[in-house]
Amino acid sequence: MDFIKHHIALIEKEIVSIPFPQQPSNLYDPCRYIFKLGGKRIRPVLTLLAHELYNSNFQKAVPAALTVETFHNFSLIHDDIMDNAPLRRGMPTVHTKWNTTIGILSGDVMLVHCYKLLADHYSGDELSRLLKVFNRTAAQVCDGQQMDMDFETRKDVSIDEYIEMISLKTSVLLGCALEMGAITAAAPIEDAAHLYEFGKNVGIAFQLQDDYLDTFGDSSKTGKQPGGDILAGKKTALVIECIEAASESDKVLLDEILHGQSSDKIEHVMTLFNKYTIAEKTRKLVEEYSHEAIQHLDKIKVDQQRKQSLISLTDFLLNRQH
Repeated sequence: MDFIKHHIALIEKEIVSIPFPQQPSNLYDPCRYIFKLGGKRIRPVLTLLAHELYNSNFQKAVPAALTVETFHNFSLIHDDIMDNAPLRRGMPTVHTKWNTTIGILSGDVMLVHCYKLLADHYSGDELSRLLKVFNRTAAQVCDGQQMDMDFETRKDVSIDEYIEMISLKTSVLLGCALEMGAITAAAPIEDAAHLYEFGKNVGIAFQLQDDYLDTFGDSSKTGKQPGGDILAGKKTALVIECIEAASESDKVLLDEILHGQSSDKIEHVMTLFNKYTIAEKTRKLVEEYSHEAIQHLDKIKVDQQRKQSLISLTDFLLNRQH
């Protein structure tokens, strides 16, 4: 991703300079720690790229970009607590390194800091619009997380419900990142709306692609054994599509395999996936949401050349093999 190396480097520099207080250390050290664990920084970069569509000087968008990344990392701290996850990017999660109480409170103060970033750097109608987008997105992410947890105990989840869940839990934050960048650049309201929809649809396609690669990806490129989601019994798009397409007897069989401990678990599930052409169905969904995203980008009233970084980033995200 050489074409956004400068943007990523700037975000990393700004993250280090976020003025979290030194005391109490048990409250603020975890905030610094979660940022140090790294990440692709795609969301804040999207904010900068959206701003650049209208104004090549994206410094004004930096606080909004940091807001998006701070919110994302706050949500990771709380998600790890809810999932009881011991590791995040190969390192101990915040609640593992400290404790659950500290994890909850440190996450809370990061959310508060999101509002501080916006209030300290924007004002008037601009601040009002940014807060409206951010508040809507923050609530939607919570909705999506609750849906995801509810799905764990349901056997009747439809593919439409699953897509709504990943849209709320993951994709709306990409849309928010882009819309906030458009707002800081004083872009037309219609363009800001199209950028939001562009990001949301890219996010949906990205998650569907992630589900696909976990099972059908080339292990030499992903660096992982295919079928991790199958071994974990996760209700991915592939599983839901298979349930919707399968005969009653195969639905029962799939459920037994996913909740069993067979050493041939992956092989048995893959047999059912192949029987019902799940790979093809999932790829088709990825293509549909990718196409929807590009349609929204095409409607934005700026020179096509200025859109190239967003197009290149989209191509990277949706055509990746790992």
